Amino acid sequence: MEVIAENRKARFEYFILEEFEAGMVLLSSEVKSLRERKTNISDAYVIEKNGEIWLHNMHIAEYKAANKKKHKPKRERKLLLHKKEINKLIGQIKTTGVTIVPLSIYSNDKGLVKTRIAIVKGKKLYDKRATIKQREWNREKSRLSKNNLQ
Repeated sequence: MEVIAENRKARFEYFILEEFEAGMVLLSSEVKSLRERKTNISDAYVIEKNGEIWLHNMHIAEYKAANKKKHKPKRERKLLLHKKEINKLIGQIKTTGVTIVPLSIYSNDKGLVKTRIAIVKGKKLYDKRATIKQREWNREKSRLSKNNLQ
C-alpha cells in the first residue's frame, strides 16, 4: 500500500467515529497526476447526491503531458461503496454535527487508487488542547525513556 496523500489535519480537527475504504471514479490524467503526488485533500469533504456518495473540493493538479482528456482540478468525484455502506453514510450525514471527510488516498497492491473516508464529529477547542497536551506528554515520555536506556 502506497500512500499518495494524507489529511493530517482531520485527526486533529475531528473525532473519528468510523472509517471506510472506497474506490474512486477517476480519469486517466487524474491517475497519472496522483502517481506524481500532485493532490491536496485537506479541504475535501463528502456529500450525498441522488443516493450516491461524492467527494468534493479535492484538488488534483492537471497532468502536463495530457493532450485531449485534461480534467478540472476540483471536479466532483464519485466514490464507489457497497449499498449498505452508502445507506449507513447517508443516515450518518443526516445526523447533526457529523460529517464525512477523506483521511488518505493510496494505491493498493493491484495499483487501484482508493480513499479512506471517515465519519467524524468536530472537536471543541478544549478537546484540541487536550490532544496537544497528550501528544507533548508522549514525546516527553519517549525522551525520558531514551535517556534512561543510555
